[in-house]
Amino acid sequence: MSTAYISHLDCLQHEMGQHHPECPERLQAIEDQLILSRIDYFFTRISPPLATEDQLALIHTQEHIQRIKALSPKEGYSSIDGDTNMNPHTWNAALRSAGGAIAAVDAVMRGEVKNAFTCLRPPGHHAEPDQAMGFCFFNNIAIAAKHAMEQYGLERVAIVDFDVHHGNGTEAAFKDDPRVLMCSYFQHPFYPYTKTNPNLPNMLNVPLPAYSAGQAVREVIELQWLPRLREFKPQFIFISAGFDAHREDDMGQMGLVEADYAWMTRQLMIIAKETAEGRIVSCLEGGYNLSALARSVVAHLKELADL
Repeated sequence: MSTAYISHLDCLQHEMGQHHPECPERLQAIEDQLILSRIDYFFTRISPPLATEDQLALIHTQEHIQRIKALSPKEGYSSIDGDTNMNPHTWNAALRSAGGAIAAVDAVMRGEVKNAFTCLRPPGHHAEPDQAMGFCFFNNIAIAAKHAMEQYGLERVAIVDFDVHHGNGTEAAFKDDPRVLMCSYFQHPFYPYTKTNPNLPNMLNVPLPAYSAGQAVREVIELQWLPRLREFKPQFIFISAGFDAHREDDMGQMGLVEADYAWMTRQLMIIAKETAEGRIVSCLEGGYNLSALARSVVAHLKELADL
């Protein structure tokens, strides 16, 4: 079976203003690098549906959903916070991003593909059940994980977040749900400056200082993530795939390179094969240096597709 690659032109229409780092060019750079690397034809392309409001409500409150819908402008921009804006196309792009994550779960669970990557935006891991923030409107990975549990009866899913920023929205969504194990590392202190609770039994969120490089991250994964994942025995692994911890990305101050992302992906695939029949859905989060982002995504995809 192949790896699914899920994208949509609607996600190029969402933009938050000139020179904003979370820009449509991110997706275009990834597509260009796939072609340059001569791997674009190895993937099963899936066009994502729009998520329904009922699907958004798997994670988000009705008040939040209706607030975002009401803020969608007819023209120009409306502001969510100092970093997060909506244009007239944002609502549809956000629905595509969430819908693509759901479609990825369905394709994997039906056995149509072995795993999937959603190359969609806006990202999602900062979106809390009742709040949009940090370029994120709806929490795509959390919605997909909840869909997998509710639709397919899965009892244990893992969410692994390797973005440079803490996935505060994902933690908020699942901090009281023992069916979900969240593993992450993130630069600290750093945006979103939320406090993680080390006493939560299903949250393994590891803060790392600025300028941490690949060796420090690999030690966290080998000594902390992998033992917990093996103990938990997830039936599905979800990846919040942020590539802004790359050493060339000015959004953070960490020192990862493409080989680190490939190594992380291999370790997660080993766990998925051991406990989850290989089931993985990976959703694009951060990554703002266009060249580093595109190269890192290709490294990630080559591992997912065994290329």
